[in-house]
Amino acid sequence: MSLKSSNSCGYDEVRLKLLKSCSYFISSPLNFICIRTLFAGVFPDRLKYATVRPLFKKGNKDDINNYMPISILTPFSKIVEKVLQTRLLRHLTDFNILVNEQYGFRTKLITNNATYHLTNEILNALNNNILIR
Repeated sequence: MSLKSSNSCGYDEVRLKLLKSCSYFISSPLNFICIRTLFAGVFPDRLKYATVRPLFKKGNKDDINNYMPISILTPFSKIVEKVLQTRLLRHLTDFNILVNEQYGFRTKLITNNATYHLTNEILNALNNNILIR
């Protein structure tokens, strides 16, 4: 339910809004798929397929260099990825595997935090005349 509902759909033409509306009925089979994926250590091939569409950036619309490709995955792929990411992050956090300086993909820890932490460390070193080699 935490995934953003968009109007785009992958090659299967299933929209995330539809899955959210029938989540009560499909949660058990999806959970089974997620558990099997986790224990097998293999992401299902059918969930790797994507529809690639050009997205206009700016400039002349006739110039192909002004477009970037975007891959539109199926909602099922997004759900499995989200579940695996949540479980993996919970495991890494519960067993204190990540260092404090790891900011990427963690909730409430954004790039600004990393920049602040680094700037603070540099200023402390400068104030205390610490030479780092």
